[in-house]
Amino acid sequence: MFDLATRSAYIHRQIENGKNIYLQDSNVKLHFVEFNKKWSTGKVSTTQSKFEPTEFCNQNDESIFENKHFRYPVFVPTKGHRNKCIILLHGLNERSWEKYGCWAEELAILTGKPVLLFPLAFHMNRSPLDWCNPRVMIQYVKERRMKLGESENLTFANLALSDRLSLNPLRFYASGRETGDNLWQLLNDIKKGKHPLLKKDTQIDIFGYSIGVLLAQVMLISNPEDLLSESRLFGFCGGSVFNKMDGNSRYIMDKEAFNKIHNYYQYDFLNQNASKTDLFEQPFKMMIDDKRYSQTRTNFFEKSSNKIRIISLKRDVVIPSEGIEIALGKQASKKSLMTLDFDFSYCHETPFPNDLNKKNEINRAFLEIFGDAGAFLS
Repeated sequence: MFDLATRSAYIHRQIENGKNIYLQDSNVKLHFVEFNKKWSTGKVSTTQSKFEPTEFCNQNDESIFENKHFRYPVFVPTKGHRNKCIILLHGLNERSWEKYGCWAEELAILTGKPVLLFPLAFHMNRSPLDWCNPRVMIQYVKERRMKLGESENLTFANLALSDRLSLNPLRFYASGRETGDNLWQLLNDIKKGKHPLLKKDTQIDIFGYSIGVLLAQVMLISNPEDLLSESRLFGFCGGSVFNKMDGNSRYIMDKEAFNKIHNYYQYDFLNQNASKTDLFEQPFKMMIDDKRYSQTRTNFFEKSSNKIRIISLKRDVVIPSEGIEIALGKQASKKSLMTLDFDFSYCHETPFPNDLNKKNEINRAFLEIFGDAGAFLS
């Protein structure tokens, strides 16, 4: 019988081992693929080189090696497609694939498609290991508290993101912008037959979670080189306009950092003229404020409603259903958005908690969500 907690722990161990392996009790093979950043558009690298380094990392963003050269896991069904795939985009401030391995395996089984777990810039294995080491980061938590007082929700887990965004809120967009370029490079490699596991002209769909849905929405709107014209998006716990999100969380960022980026993007960033050379800036601006660019945004999602499906959770306070409905518009929401609730305690960061007393209910909820995702992305 399927047990999410047990299966997740097993797959996480295999990801941590970092070796290509056939997963036990599954017709899925875990592969690891190298990614080397080849190019960027606009002024991303120049901008990142000018960001002030933090006390816990004396390198500027542009010079961090791990962010440019990394490996990502791919779950490949042994009997399935090589001309279709799914790219899975994770949430903000994630440092481990622990909860996502089982998600990727289930999608691969249900759709017969390879699932690529692609990390966002400066997340997962794209940042120095010290950034998620409690023994290293705890001293900087103390220093941040001395500067700010008792900043709400400050923890060693969110210190790196909180401190980096507080020093310069533009890092949020620059990192997302860099990830957009990385995905553009990946899409090109896939379409041209340069990916080691996929055929030329592979059909590409996206599964997004949390901030990964926002990134996917920006990618679909910008649609670099028309590479995503036929792509579908399944979103889970994401897809809201930015000003309806609340990233103040022990696992995401502290209140000080969230207030800074919220104010910066809603006012300073939104009011500056969009760059003519930046393909992603205007699409991102469309996703910031509920009242700005609303007609253009909702028109896009209404036209794309048959290619987008999003499931939100009723008790999600980080990315609430209301913000997703505003982003999509009422007409597209009727077709694309479904809000669910579970009969166990959950939160945005942990939609499927490891609760032995509710194990059966959690397993059922997981299978329901991913059954829906599998059917939509098949």
